[in-house]
Amino acid sequence: MTSPRLIHIGSAVIDFIYRLDRLPAPGDDLTASSFAAMPGGGFNMMVSARRSGMATAYAGKIGDGLCGAMLAQAFEAEGIDCLQPASRGIDSGTCVVLITEADAERTFISKPGAEGVITPEDYPFMQPAPGDWVFTSGYTLAYAGSRDSQARFIEGLPSDAIFAFDPTGIVGEIPRDILQTALLRTDWLSLNRGEASVIAGSGSDHELAARLLADHCPNAKGVVIRAGSAGALLAMRGATPVFVPAFTVNAVDTNGAGDTHVGAFIAALCRGQTPVDALRYANAAAAISTTRHGGSTAPTADEITEFLTRAREEKSA
Repeated sequence: MTSPRLIHIGSAVIDFIYRLDRLPAPGDDLTASSFAAMPGGGFNMMVSARRSGMATAYAGKIGDGLCGAMLAQAFEAEGIDCLQPASRGIDSGTCVVLITEADAERTFISKPGAEGVITPEDYPFMQPAPGDWVFTSGYTLAYAGSRDSQARFIEGLPSDAIFAFDPTGIVGEIPRDILQTALLRTDWLSLNRGEASVIAGSGSDHELAARLLADHCPNAKGVVIRAGSAGALLAMRGATPVFVPAFTVNAVDTNGAGDTHVGAFIAALCRGQTPVDALRYANAAAAISTTRHGGSTAPTADEITEFLTRAREEKSA
């Protein structure tokens, strides 16, 4: 029997990462302490799932320029299949990432490329097999060149495919009807507190999770609300929500931590862990990733297992 795959139908881009003492104000001329150009966006989430042992494929678009070539090489190095040929005459998109030294937080400025153009001609490359997971983030549901076609594809997904969705910080730019289409088909929703508030209004994490399940994701199995360095709340239909605390680490870079969390959570669920154990596993993966500079800093399954074992031993000592 073939193991389920993760099929990512969203955005993979090249990140241009600058570390700064502070974010620039209008008219500023700042000097970065470091710079790196590397694959990012959905690539980080896919790397996380793949390093946790899940077969992973990218069904979105890659361009035929320098950025597209960098992505193709990186996918090959990570053992992630690319299901579409390179788009001709357009390069992959980019994202400027500003990391502030004091708190390791990040600010994004994105420019879509090939990944932001989706048409019905792309559907055959995206088709899941029974039991496969299909994932997208909010970016390709916000971009004018991809949102309508991607929403129709999501709406038509077969019932034996599992659809996971992370609306990301761009959620406020997704047209409401497009967002509603994605949420109605969502089996697992993962998002942070701010994104949950954009969709479901104000309130505590428990209140937001209840409204997301009742009013916005009526077919979802569960919702994960990520609370950064505090941890994450798991809310499942018909069950009492469970908050799983984060692990304390010396964070140096939070870029990609959310992507790492989502990829590790899906991989853990796919191999049969309970949702609570999968969330604890994802919290560990995200914590480890913040101790490393760069975007694609997801740990391997062995590293996460060792981290969790050490955490249990320290707790019981």
